[in-house]
Amino acid sequence: MLRPPLPPRPPAFRHARPLLAALLIASQVLWPLQGHAQVQTLPGLSDGAEMTATAERQLGDRIARELYRDPDYVDDPVLADYVQDIWQRLLAAARTRGELTPELDERYAWQVMIGRDRTVNAFALPGGYLGLHTGLIAITETRDELASVLGHELTHVTQRHISRMLTQQSRQAPLLLAAMILGGLAAAKSRSGGDLGMAAMVGGQAMAMQKQLDFSRDMEREADRIGFGVMTQAGFSPRGAAAMFEKLQYASRLNDNGSYPYLRSHPLTGERLTEMEARFQFRTEAVAPLAPQMEHAMIAARARVLSRPGADLLRQWLQAVDSSEFARARPAQQAGMLYAAARSAVELRDLKAARALAARLAARVQGDAPAERLARLLQAEVELDAGNGPAAAALLDPKAHPKDRAELVLAAQAAVAARQPDGVAALLRDWVALHPRDATAWRTLSAVYGAQGETLRAIRADAEANVAVLDYVAARDRFRAAQDWVRQAGPGTRVDHYEASIIDTRAREVEARAKEQLADKDKPLQ
Repeated sequence: MLRPPLPPRPPAFRHARPLLAALLIASQVLWPLQGHAQVQTLPGLSDGAEMTATAERQLGDRIARELYRDPDYVDDPVLADYVQDIWQRLLAAARTRGELTPELDERYAWQVMIGRDRTVNAFALPGGYLGLHTGLIAITETRDELASVLGHELTHVTQRHISRMLTQQSRQAPLLLAAMILGGLAAAKSRSGGDLGMAAMVGGQAMAMQKQLDFSRDMEREADRIGFGVMTQAGFSPRGAAAMFEKLQYASRLNDNGSYPYLRSHPLTGERLTEMEARFQFRTEAVAPLAPQMEHAMIAARARVLSRPGADLLRQWLQAVDSSEFARARPAQQAGMLYAAARSAVELRDLKAARALAARLAARVQGDAPAERLARLLQAEVELDAGNGPAAAALLDPKAHPKDRAELVLAAQAAVAARQPDGVAALLRDWVALHPRDATAWRTLSAVYGAQGETLRAIRADAEANVAVLDYVAARDRFRAAQDWVRQAGPGTRVDHYEASIIDTRAREVEARAKEQLADKDKPLQ
C-alpha cells in the first residue's frame, strides 16, 4: 500500500492530533477528489498548495460534522463567549496584517469548536475550523496565553498548511512507490529470503517520512513566527506567549505522560526553542509582567469543571475554599477557587452549597466588572439548576446586553422555566438573523416558541439548528415535519402562511444538500 491504513471516520476530540489527524482524514477524501479535477495550483500566500479553498472548506465541513456529533463537543455559552472574543480579535489582526486574505475570509468557516477533554490540546482543521480542549483552557493563567495558542493554530489555517502538507504527501508517493518496487525486485532476486527487499522498502518509507517531518517542522516555525505577530497585533502581551511556551517546555522536560497531546503534534525541537526564546526575550524587555485576572481565573475554573474530572476532584475543589491555601491565595486565585467550588457543588447536586458559594464569589469580585458579570451568570445558572426560573430571570437582563450571547441564552432558558417566554423571542430572532450558524441559539429559540405554543416556528427553528451543525439529513426531516404539520392543520388552527412559505423554500434548499450528504456517506474513504 502507498498509504497507511486510515481510520473509518474522523477522530473524536479526545483522539484528535493537530494537523496530523486532519492530514489523515483529508487523505481519505482528497484521493477521490483528485479524480474529479478538483485539485489545481493556487498562487500567492499558499505557496505550494494544490487544493482549492472551496475543496478545503468542503473537507472541513465533513470533519466538523462528525465533531459536532461527538459527545465531547460542548457549546457552553459562557466559555464560548470568552474564547470567541479572543478569536475575533485575532481574526481582525490577521486581516490587518494581510495574513487572512479576502478569499479565505469569505470561504472558510472560522469556527472554534470546544471539546470536553482534560488533555492539553488544540488543533487546526481544513476550511477554517479549530478544535480546542477544555484542558488547555484550564491550564492557562491569562487570556494572553490562550491567545498565543489560538494565534498559532490560526496561522496553520491562513498559511494553508494542511493543503500544503497534502501536496507534499502526494509528491512523496512516487518515491515510496519506487522504493516498494525496488524492494519487491530485490526480494525476488535475493538469497537471503527477502531481507534485502524489506530493508529497501523500509528505507524508502523512512526517507519519505523524514521529508514529511522536515516539511511540517518548517510549518511549525512559520506558525510560531506569524502567530506571534498576529497575537501581538491583536493587543495581547508577548509575555503570554512566553508563559505558554514555558509551560509546554516544562511539560516536555518531564517526558509528556499523555496529558499534553499538543506536544506530540507540536514538538519543541531545539531549533524552535532557540528561535522562540530569542524572540520572546527581545519583545518582552519593555513589557510589564502580566497580572492575574479574576475573569480568566474563573473561566479556567469553569473549563476544569466542564472537563468532567470525577466526583473526588469535585469534592476537593469544594473543600479547598475553606483551607489555609485559599487564605494565602491572591484575589484572582481566590475568585477561581470559589468559582470552581460553586460549579462543583452544582455538579454534585448540592444546590444549597452552590448558592452560598456563588454569593460568596459575587461579594469577592465586587469592583471588577468582567468578573462581576461571570459571577452573576453563575448565580443564574445555579437557580436554573434548582428549578427556580423566576429567580434566574431576575438576575438577567438581555435587553441591556443585546450582544451578550451567554446572557441571552440563559435569559431565554430562565424565561421558559418561568413560563414567561414572550419577552425573549424577538431578541433571539434578531440574534439568529445575524448568527445563522448558532445551533444553540436556534434550539433555545425552538424551546421558546414551543413554550409560546408556536409549533410551526418551533419545528422550523429546530430544523435550522440541524443546518447549523451541518446535519442536512436531520434538517430535511424536520422541515418535512413542519410541512406535514401545515397540511394536517385543522380548520380551527391558525397557520402562519408567511412562515410556511419560508419553510417550503428552506426545505427545497436543504433537500439538495441532504442528497449530497447521503451520497457523500456512500463514497469509499480509501
